[in-house]
Amino acid sequence: MTMHKRTLGTTGPQVSALGLGCMGMSALYGEADRAESIATIHAALDAGITLLDTGDFYAMGHNEMLIGEALRTAPAALREQARVSVKFGALRDPDGAWSGYDGRPAAVKNFAAYSLQRLGVDHIDVYRIARLDPDVPVEETVGAIAELVEKGYVRHIGLSEVGAATIRRAAATAPISDLQIEYSLISRGIEDEVLPTTRELGIAVTAYGVLSRGLISGHFTSDRRLAPNDFRAMSPRFQGENLQHNLGLVEALRAIAAHKGVTVAQIAIAWVLSRGEDIVPLVGARTRERLAESLGALDVTLDEADLDAIERAVPADAAAGDRYPAAQMAHLGSK
Repeated sequence: MTMHKRTLGTTGPQVSALGLGCMGMSALYGEADRAESIATIHAALDAGITLLDTGDFYAMGHNEMLIGEALRTAPAALREQARVSVKFGALRDPDGAWSGYDGRPAAVKNFAAYSLQRLGVDHIDVYRIARLDPDVPVEETVGAIAELVEKGYVRHIGLSEVGAATIRRAAATAPISDLQIEYSLISRGIEDEVLPTTRELGIAVTAYGVLSRGLISGHFTSDRRLAPNDFRAMSPRFQGENLQHNLGLVEALRAIAAHKGVTVAQIAIAWVLSRGEDIVPLVGARTRERLAESLGALDVTLDEADLDAIERAVPADAAAGDRYPAAQMAHLGSK
């Protein structure tokens, strides 16, 4: 395994070719094991992964504290290599319900103060609002992050789940290093307008959901019972006929993976890696076993014949069902 480096845009930091998305270690995918989560973060750092992604609202700060503990207990050399990306702005109720987004400048600085404390760091490497606040112009939110950059509390400004026009407005306000957005074999909407815009402006992409929340990992089965607190229990792609259709796509992908002697997950991650040096896939491994499998994607080379076969097996727009329930889809930026 060779861990290559990529740069988050023309203004961002150099990071590993894969990043570790830590959300599932705290929330939305059922119970997680704290000790195993920390061991997985340590294993990721030891393997050369430098980018750790979180959100201040993942289990109401639990995920940031988990990463903070993992960094404190990691060897100094690995801790110094780590680059932490934080999303902010999502509002939660005590019972865990979602109640909107807050991108006001005062709120931006307030969120950052708490994140710095929970993470136990003196700066955040990439800071971004999780979803655009519809009541606050993006220029105001980005401008507030730019003030944090000037003061040394943030190193780089990112965006999350916004469309081409918003990207342009944000980039006209301050240098943007990276856009975090869902991108996988079955979530390819960014290819039409968003990806050409980021490339024109020199903005990198950190791609989350590269295994579509486990759907195209090769490990999900139609008889799997999901916990009530598992996001996928409400996700349209995991329901009824949609699930059966989507698992059919996985079986087509499995045949290609078997021919190459690799796993379905490795093929899916390798496909995202093949999309360009400006794209950094985030793998959501919650255990060292799944992390090791994901890292194996770095050794998978896809030639033109492989890519053609994958395209035939899983064409764009082949998935059944939206990637979020309708209420959440309404918060995703298309402008």
